[in-house]
Amino acid sequence: MACDTGIKERTSKKEISQEQETITKTKEKKMSSTMVLRKMPEFNMSAYDAKTGHYTTVSSEDYKGKWTVICFYPADFTFVCPTEIAAMNAKYDEFQELGVEILPISTDTKFSHKRFVETEPILKGLKLTIGADTTKTVSESFGVLIEEEGVALRGRFLFNPEGICVAQEVQADSVGRNVNEFLRQVRAWQHATATGEVCPAGWRPGKKTLPVNTDVEQMTGRVGDYITIEEILS
Repeated sequence: MACDTGIKERTSKKEISQEQETITKTKEKKMSSTMVLRKMPEFNMSAYDAKTGHYTTVSSEDYKGKWTVICFYPADFTFVCPTEIAAMNAKYDEFQELGVEILPISTDTKFSHKRFVETEPILKGLKLTIGADTTKTVSESFGVLIEEEGVALRGRFLFNPEGICVAQEVQADSVGRNVNEFLRQVRAWQHATATGEVCPAGWRPGKKTLPVNTDVEQMTGRVGDYITIEEILS
C-alpha cells in the first residue's frame, strides 16, 4: 500500500470460526460501514507539530465544538501522500478562516513524521500537526485500516461542531484527493448548516441554493422550475 503499485483486492489473513462470522454479520446488519451521521470516534495519540517542530499529543477532545477534517493517508515517505498533505497545507489559511481544524493521520511514528517533514521538499513550511496512529486503533475506529498491511486507506472525514460526520471520502492509494473540491464542500456544508437551505450539485458561494426551509411544498417535484442544469454546471 505504498502508492507505487497497482490496485489490489483486500483480503483477510485471519481465520475466523463460524460463530465469529455469524457475530460479524449480525453487527454489519446493525451498523453501516460509513462514518456519515455518526459521532467522531474518541482517540488520543502522539503527534508531530510541524509548525513548532515539537512532538505533542492530540485527542478527539481537542476538536469538540469545531468544524474538523480528519484526513488519513497510507504512509510517510511515499509518493502521492506528500502531495495531498502539501495541498491541504497550501489551503490551510482558507480552512482557518472558515474555522476548520485539520488533522492528517497515518500509522507511522511521530519520529517518522518529523523526519518526513524535514526531508520532503514539498512539505517545506508545513503548518499542520500529524497524528501518529501507531496502535492502528484510530484508523480501525474510522473504518479505514487495511489490517493485513497495517496502513490506512485515503480516508477524509468532515465533522460539524456537534461532532457529527457530514461528509467522507475513502479511496485506494494510487490517486490523490482534490483539496479545492473538498474546500467547496466545506463551504457548502457551513452555508447549509447556517441557513437551513440545501446546496445543489457543484454549489459555490454566490450561486443559487434551494430554499426548502421556506418553499418546500412549491419545490417538491418542481426543482427544475427553480434551477436549470446550466446553472448547476456553470
